[in-house]
Amino acid sequence: MSTVELKEIARNIRMTVIEAVHAAGSGHPGGSLSAADIMTVLYFDEMNIDPKNPQMDERDRFVLSKGHAAPVLYAALAERGFFPKEDVLTLRKLGSKFQGHPSRDKVPGVEMSTGSLGQGISVAVGMAIADKLDKKERRVYALLGDGEIQEGIVWEAFMAASHYGLSNLTAIIDWNGLQIDGKNDDVMTVKPIDEKLKAFGWDVTVIDGHDIDEIKKAFEHARGEKNKPSAIIAKTHKGKGVSFMEDQAGWHGKAPNDEQFEQAMKELGGDR
Repeated sequence: MSTVELKEIARNIRMTVIEAVHAAGSGHPGGSLSAADIMTVLYFDEMNIDPKNPQMDERDRFVLSKGHAAPVLYAALAERGFFPKEDVLTLRKLGSKFQGHPSRDKVPGVEMSTGSLGQGISVAVGMAIADKLDKKERRVYALLGDGEIQEGIVWEAFMAASHYGLSNLTAIIDWNGLQIDGKNDDVMTVKPIDEKLKAFGWDVTVIDGHDIDEIKKAFEHARGEKNKPSAIIAKTHKGKGVSFMEDQAGWHGKAPNDEQFEQAMKELGGDR
């Protein structure tokens, strides 16, 4: 798929995120918007998946380790055709399958129920080990937040992935520099992420997480690595695409009001 087409899909995903969080009156827009370009490339260019057969055996698997960014996962799945977009607007509503954190038992295409930070990458490691043992050609992808990697369980998973030579695993770190309490550097610095991962035995690529072509090349590079797990450190902007949300920690977990919603949709070019 062309870069132009992927950019348009990313724009649509961002609009669905804003619509869903606004309709819910709660949710996590900042880290959802920062990951939209990564999710677009994953679901429309990189992964072997089939919306008509979500459980096909040969499918690649994606784990949203930063489970609070569920709106961007739901938006990407809807855009890919797993379910109608309008269903996502029931986000966080009583009785909706689109909960504040994703549930594998409720939503087609969700591979792992996540929310407790650090557990998603740990499960992804387990999936990749199982595929190696079963001699399957499937690949496993996990998206982590930069604040999430302050968790010790993440580094246990990184250590295990290297030990078992999980070349079928790619971890993407959404490095927007912010978390719920402010800047990573103020709360608990995670730098240097690249050198730490290299020391743990990973192949590491650092990219602009909003550059579609760079994202595509990073995944291509990861597929070519045959001995180590791959990490893509994607430098992003929290709230990307909405001016008043960009690089603002306060938009980690807050819904826009009606006026802010209209402004956000206008900036994204939305007419729906």
